[in-house]
Amino acid sequence: MGSEWTWRPDPERVAATRLGRFLRRCGFEVSTGGYAEMHRWSVEDPERFWRAAIQELGIEFQTPFSRVLDASRGPAWPRWFEGGRINAAHNCIDRWRAGRAPAVVLVWEGDDGEQRTWTLDELASEVERAAAALAECGVEAGDRVALYLPMLPETAAALVATLRLGAVAVPCFSGYGAEAVATRLADSEAKVVITADGFRRRGSAVPMKETADRAIEIGGASVRHVLVVRRLGREPGDLGWIEGRDVFWPAPDASGSASAAPEIADTAASDPALLMYTSGTTGRPKGVVATQAGFPLKIATDMAYCFDVEAGDRVLWVTDIGWVMGPWEVLGTLTLGASMVLLEGAPDYPGPNRLWQMVERHRVTHLGVSPTLVRALLEHGDTWVVKHDRSSLRVLGSTGEPWNPDPYLWFSRVVGGGRCPIINYSGGTEIGGGILGCTLLHPLAPCTFSVPILGVDADVWDESGKPVRGAVGELVVKRPWPGMTDGFWRDPKRYEETYWSRWPNTWVHGDWARVADNGLWVIEGRSDDTIKIAGKRLGPAEAESLLVAHPDVIEAAAIEVPHEKKGGALVCYVVLQKSRVPDETLRNELKALVADGLGKAMRPEAVRFARELPKTRNAKIMRRLVRAVHLEAAGGAAGQGPASALGDISSLENPSALDAIREAR
Repeated sequence: MGSEWTWRPDPERVAATRLGRFLRRCGFEVSTGGYAEMHRWSVEDPERFWRAAIQELGIEFQTPFSRVLDASRGPAWPRWFEGGRINAAHNCIDRWRAGRAPAVVLVWEGDDGEQRTWTLDELASEVERAAAALAECGVEAGDRVALYLPMLPETAAALVATLRLGAVAVPCFSGYGAEAVATRLADSEAKVVITADGFRRRGSAVPMKETADRAIEIGGASVRHVLVVRRLGREPGDLGWIEGRDVFWPAPDASGSASAAPEIADTAASDPALLMYTSGTTGRPKGVVATQAGFPLKIATDMAYCFDVEAGDRVLWVTDIGWVMGPWEVLGTLTLGASMVLLEGAPDYPGPNRLWQMVERHRVTHLGVSPTLVRALLEHGDTWVVKHDRSSLRVLGSTGEPWNPDPYLWFSRVVGGGRCPIINYSGGTEIGGGILGCTLLHPLAPCTFSVPILGVDADVWDESGKPVRGAVGELVVKRPWPGMTDGFWRDPKRYEETYWSRWPNTWVHGDWARVADNGLWVIEGRSDDTIKIAGKRLGPAEAESLLVAHPDVIEAAAIEVPHEKKGGALVCYVVLQKSRVPDETLRNELKALVADGLGKAMRPEAVRFARELPKTRNAKIMRRLVRAVHLEAAGGAAGQGPASALGDISSLENPSALDAIREAR
């Protein structure tokens, strides 16, 4: 079994990690067995565990809570930190300012190479000015503020300023069109929209205020003011300015001092802090409610004990404020006294080495990516990576979708030099962070997760609701945890039906997972992406990993389609290297590759060659859209079926991929 490990912990390094120190202080051995004991304690005795974690992390409550967990309403509706008063902005900014030398907490690099850095005091001043501007716009505790912004320094300040007021931040992907933004404005009844005059991506200026205006026309009846960040320096006359409604982001006065900011709001631990929308296969997006205490605490716990983020570290996660990893990076680094490194634009523009340049230039210690991004960067080869100094890197991170072995090994060997652990991390917006992860205490194997994360009572169940090992089953969580969504925004029934309706008092996450014989955990994909052929259930990643191992294949998406005899058949869409011309020889070669790896019954019914695959803004392949387009009603022109047949496509990054699938089909 030892040969499967790609990284092994160093005992001296383990002892010095945040997890190692926490284990010792709580009386556990610094070992995998010690972690297992602590994990059992964290789920069986939340009262004592979370008090210990809060003390260890230095989280400050303005009014102490009377008890950690009130579960009297059932596990779907817990009340965490009952009676406690806490404001996330205080734990991000104010608690760090006393007695601490000025330190850089934010580094930003624009698509055009512009760079900015902010110290803690500079960020605090920006937050105070923004909070004052929001208050002047009438924002009060409980009001919703939409953040339709690219990854700018002001984006971090806007998030913290909103929380400071006790208002609720509504992050929106910077790539959304007007309809998608309008849906979120209407559902949240946002009072203010914070946007930018535009941003830069791949050398082009992308207008943004115009999209925000159109969204307000469609669904923003509740919007009273628009606060505009001047990224491109555009003037009001170019922006369709509406006097009395539109306001520019506040600049420092001539003396450089901040405007008088309102006092930090006295918010309850259970008060909503963020309203984050996730897309479903049908119906409107789901409004996930993150709280003032639970969400930042969950983030800080995961970041500290999985990723070993310390004060002074620099974390670069390739993300957007509209994906949970955006708020995760901002709030997590600030809560732990670390620094965020923000990237505007694309990680491979103006050259394939942009990401590695940023690691070298800004001395990044923690780099987080999606497997899809790694597959894209791998295509450019090793040279672009190894020419840059990556000695500052200590930890690599990944989330968003299952890995394939070859990209994982390339990320470990070439980017991490074999010395940096890859912390694989899986959970979601509704979780407030991770369900499964890795630590610097456990040896690592490709594409796997070492453990359930502290405080999360995860398991894998078969169709009868019994624990299963060595086979694929449903990933479930058996007890509540801090960070979990406080229902769906104004839709409790949908929340209960989505996560709590299959088995009593059990959260069913919607992922297929497997606990291997060696104890490692594997995510096989979304359960609604599951492929079932001749009675055998298959995760799409199993077929896709075989396909992308072929030197001519960059990406793949495996789907199930109806079959008269077998009930279901496997169809695979693949994206090829630019230099490879598709032909029948390659098609048959790929079919054989899957059949050899998974068995003859799993031989694909068809392999289609596509220019691109549909992806979300955070680079997840949207297999359900591949399947929906593939199955578009026969008898009509391709692509002429009703848009509703595709479900919610607001998170789709590249609509042109739908036509690419139609052409390939």
